[in-house]
Amino acid sequence: MIRIGLLGCGRIGQVHAKTVRTLANACIVAVADAVPAAAESLAARIGAEVRSSNAILSASDIDAVIIGTPTTVHFGQIRAAAKGSKAIFCEKPVDMSVDNIRILIDEIGDTLFFTAFNRRFDPNFAALQARLREGQIGAVELIQITSRDPAPPPVSYIATSGGLFRDMMIHDFDMARFLMGEEFTMLYAVGSSLVDPAIGAAGDVDTAAVTLTTASGRICQITNSRRASYGYDQRIEVHGANGMLRAENILETSVELATAEGFRRAPTLNFFLERYGAAYAAEMRAFIEAVSSGTRPTPSIHDGLQAQILADAATVSCQTGQPIALVP
Repeated sequence: MIRIGLLGCGRIGQVHAKTVRTLANACIVAVADAVPAAAESLAARIGAEVRSSNAILSASDIDAVIIGTPTTVHFGQIRAAAKGSKAIFCEKPVDMSVDNIRILIDEIGDTLFFTAFNRRFDPNFAALQARLREGQIGAVELIQITSRDPAPPPVSYIATSGGLFRDMMIHDFDMARFLMGEEFTMLYAVGSSLVDPAIGAAGDVDTAAVTLTTASGRICQITNSRRASYGYDQRIEVHGANGMLRAENILETSVELATAEGFRRAPTLNFFLERYGAAYAAEMRAFIEAVSSGTRPTPSIHDGLQAQILADAATVSCQTGQPIALVP
């Protein structure tokens, strides 16, 4: 039985706790949160203890930790978890600083570390990637990733998020690497504030596009928007030498109405926890399996580093209007 300590009892912590409860070979022993009431409520629901974060990180009766806390405290918690010989499941981003992530890579050594880029585990995206690797469309030539939120977050969130490229598009940067199978060497980003003027006033963008290229000339285009009036828009298309693979949106139902006026389908799922529910469950199962078998999980901390490098480069490119050469 893998004994887990959960740091962070908010929305994502509750999602992970729900998955762990379905697993026969893992259990959450203790939880911690900066808001005592949140920790007490979750602990009561899942039959766990409430402890401080430090107590969980140093405990001898805990094998692994789930870090679902704000990014600003990840660095110290990862260090402490590695020192306490804990396997680590960490929500993205690992840290807002590339330099800090590199420090962590040096310090944690062979510690089992999983960066929670859940979209790799979405059944549709995972199937698309598997079929790419099977060579079903030949050599990849062009990838298009679309990611649009139903509505923008509060401006108060923008101030601490690190910006659209580090907060929202970082998922797409990881997906681009996951699909392309070749590192990117050049990046160019543009962005505007078209959805909420307050986001622009806060120094961020809410509408953005990035073009990435590899050394062999393969291209990936990513577009993000903080607004989609029709729901949560998540699509991928990959064009190859012999054809195309495409993953469409997930709708509320698959029922389609046809009348003389035309065809009508249900709207897309409107919230990320619904859209990626299966992905969140699958990534936790993958982490537990890695801990059980002692295998190296992916995405790793190195994947977290590469996504952060791309997010930082996109931020600079958008601010300067210049393409950025990416150093391996």
